[in-house]
Amino acid sequence: MSTAYQEDISSNVLRRMKEGGFDFARIHPIEFYAVFPDEDRARTAAGKFRGESLNAQISERDDGAWHLELSKLMYATHGGIGEFEQDFEAVVEPLGGEIEGWGVKHEMSRPEA
Repeated sequence: MSTAYQEDISSNVLRRMKEGGFDFARIHPIEFYAVFPDEDRARTAAGKFRGESLNAQISERDDGAWHLELSKLMYATHGGIGEFEQDFEAVVEPLGGEIEGWGVKHEMSRPEA
């Protein structure tokens, strides 16, 4: 996936988060996703971020591929996410993995009745 394309997607997501009232002043667990052809490669990639991540979860998908979800505590900024995505890609791609993007869980405030 091209860097320009990823930046465009990230800009769009961050803009929608801002419109939704996301609190950018707080540190959040940002989740980065990748898929690997086998468990060993997924575990190797997860191990490269030991000490840097909040959590790494590996699970087998229905199609036999392996999914890696890596959560990193950080501010949700375009620069910070882009920088980590580049580091993530530098580990994932040589292991035959494919980046699937990033996300963050956001609690929606309820409208008052």
